[in-house]
Amino acid sequence: MITILKPAVQTTVQDLGRHGLRHLGVGAAGAMDRLALTIGNYLVGNTQDAAGLELCMPPARMRLDADCAIALTGADCSARLDSAPVVVGRCVLAKAGQILHLSAARSGIRAYLCLAGGIDVPQVLGSRSTDLSAGIGGLGGRLLRDGDVLNISRSTRPYRAAAGVLLPQMGSVIRVLAGPDCDDFAPDWRDALLQASWKLSNQSNRMGYRLEGPALIRRATEELRSHAVFPGVIQVPAGGSPIVLMADAPATGGYPRIAAVIAADQWRLAQVAPGRSIRFELCTRAEALVALRKQRDYLQQIQRSLHAH
Repeated sequence: MITILKPAVQTTVQDLGRHGLRHLGVGAAGAMDRLALTIGNYLVGNTQDAAGLELCMPPARMRLDADCAIALTGADCSARLDSAPVVVGRCVLAKAGQILHLSAARSGIRAYLCLAGGIDVPQVLGSRSTDLSAGIGGLGGRLLRDGDVLNISRSTRPYRAAAGVLLPQMGSVIRVLAGPDCDDFAPDWRDALLQASWKLSNQSNRMGYRLEGPALIRRATEELRSHAVFPGVIQVPAGGSPIVLMADAPATGGYPRIAAVIAADQWRLAQVAPGRSIRFELCTRAEALVALRKQRDYLQQIQRSLHAH
């Protein structure tokens, strides 16, 4: 078991999400930084879709109530196990009663704690992920708070103590594809979207990131019908300030879709803190597929490296 002594600003149970249900109006939820959660699970011998803790904006403090292998990935939070430093991206053996401390993040915003066996909460529609907007999954569909106790499944897979990996570099340049409604905007929409520096608004959450910058003006005046949306889609409401849909995105929306963040860069956007700025870079579908293939190759290399030892 693990006991939450002090949660981060937003601490939830997350896996890779519930999929194949958007046609029924059910969003995916899941880890905002899927890459970090997957790496953490590999480090402790879990399958990639085991549930861990997503800790947004530490500090935080937790007690391990049983011996367990753990790994921290994502944001660098200068963590300590009791008084011993915990290196991000490394498997560490924790003893029952030890306390894990996470400081405020030095880079990134979301840290992931993976434990051998994974967090044991009931599956809802095929996933243990917390969907805060729907109030399902995780622990009662809510944020974790002081005193919450979570069970850990028994680990049946091997792991290597002190195994570590080099985590990918975070960055502020986010690659996007042109959206299906981009022609509804002024002819210079590419310049407006790509040359601006966009600041992440404080009114951002797991459902969507609101961006502050120049207004993106839509030329078309007719109202759009509701259409399917998914994480990464950049919608533009009437005011002209774009919103990037994130992990808790709804299944449908009615705002024009000017662009979409490519799958390989969604983890990078998830690690941007409110008040920080990003820039968009347009790419082709072929380039987006190459980037995704490289990311999958990187994860396979990690698996092979860990299995070799």
